[in-house]
Amino acid sequence: MSGISMNLVTLLYLIASVCFIQALKGLSSPATARAGNAFGMTGMAIAFVTTVALIFKLQAMAAAAAAAGHGSAGGFTLVALGVVVGGGIGAVLAKKVEMTKMPELVAAMHSLIGLAAVCIAVAAVSEPQAFGIAQAGEALPFGNRIELFIGTFVGAITFSGSVIAFGKLSGKYKFRLFQGAPVNFAGQHLLNLLLALAMVGLGLVFCFDSGATPAWLPFLIMTAIAFVLGVLIIIPIGGADMPVVVSMLNSYSGWAAAGIGFSLNNAMLIIAGSLVGSSGAILSYIMCKAMNRSFFNVILGGFGGAPAEAGSGAAKEQRPVKSGSADDASFIMANAESVIIVPGYGLAVARAQHALKELVEKLTHKGVNVKYAIHPVAGRMPGHMNVLLAEAEVPYDQVFEMEDINGEFGQTDVVLILGANDVVNPAAKDPSSPIAGMPILEAYKAKSIIVNKRSMASGYAGLDNELFYQANTMMVFGDAKKVIEDMVKAVE
Repeated sequence: MSGISMNLVTLLYLIASVCFIQALKGLSSPATARAGNAFGMTGMAIAFVTTVALIFKLQAMAAAAAAAGHGSAGGFTLVALGVVVGGGIGAVLAKKVEMTKMPELVAAMHSLIGLAAVCIAVAAVSEPQAFGIAQAGEALPFGNRIELFIGTFVGAITFSGSVIAFGKLSGKYKFRLFQGAPVNFAGQHLLNLLLALAMVGLGLVFCFDSGATPAWLPFLIMTAIAFVLGVLIIIPIGGADMPVVVSMLNSYSGWAAAGIGFSLNNAMLIIAGSLVGSSGAILSYIMCKAMNRSFFNVILGGFGGAPAEAGSGAAKEQRPVKSGSADDASFIMANAESVIIVPGYGLAVARAQHALKELVEKLTHKGVNVKYAIHPVAGRMPGHMNVLLAEAEVPYDQVFEMEDINGEFGQTDVVLILGANDVVNPAAKDPSSPIAGMPILEAYKAKSIIVNKRSMASGYAGLDNELFYQANTMMVFGDAKKVIEDMVKAVE
């Protein structure tokens, strides 16, 4: 493999890129998601093997140069060790991670991509001749300095921002920065602006320095500021906006990879990074539209404390609700003609998707028309509920997106809401509400509503849900899996 030609490398990278494009196309629909994943894995395998072969070639060239006394042999052993260790850790984590923990895993992976971009940039600035950017003793070309500057600060922001997102999604840590509630302080936006200007200014100093020795001080300070800025732009964002943050950081990680790809003259990194960056940006726009947010407001922490305060009153907790048992809910659904199920994060936490599929099969056998309604931001990341239902092999023709099913709620006999909150909150119809204008699943229009929750606690937005107090709503409290299993027994 040491004799692989650059033309062959280019061709293989092109094939891998086509596979990545087909992967994105396939992942746009649950029906073609498996094929999309297959294309993605094939493309990554081609890119990986091609890169390893290219490293072998560079290793051979370095060894020949070392034998001739013109340099030192490369360190392929370190590369192989990194692949084995990193791949092993990734395989173990992927095998052990639960579906409910997938958003945290995605945020963690984004952070590693950002950190990798920073490390590569530092290495390229330190030893440009090792990357073929400049000869020993020569100054870095201006274009490469700009690429390294952009790749470094985007990567640093992605790393620290993803670490904060991981903590907020996990909910395990007591440290205030990792709490789901927004963290705000006086002068926050002004501080962010000043840091951003300082970061850009120092980056330009690095870019316009034409000396043979890199301007390390402005470069390192710029990198440190970028790490801090990544923290500051994420901490003001509350849990309700986490799906947007996840897709936004996904976009950042792609652009960081693309920027470094230009510096390394690696077509595969440029193409793959651009695909991830652009698709993540488009997804972020879709998420913001689904939540009636301005994308820039989300980035700048424009959605925060007021909703949490609105949902935290003891008086609201004491409002009377009508509650019932799993048997009561089963009786209502079994005697209905149509049922729409709205899955939420509570269903994911309980891992009740398989029990839910069994319940739907029982109801369908009794002649009930059952459909699933999916909100774009249900759960903790885009597509969370779709993946959850796909894991239970729920037929795709039973699953409907919000815009396709909202018109049916008014003619539906029963809506079963499982662990969802903000995405069915009628407060979005109130112009004075903090979530005013947010598109919701209009479950409140159904003839009968059954809501399964562990308690009356508010959702990520911190708002009380008027749907729970409607005269046609029955609350069934308890763990979703246990409640659904009881429903299955009752239907039988």
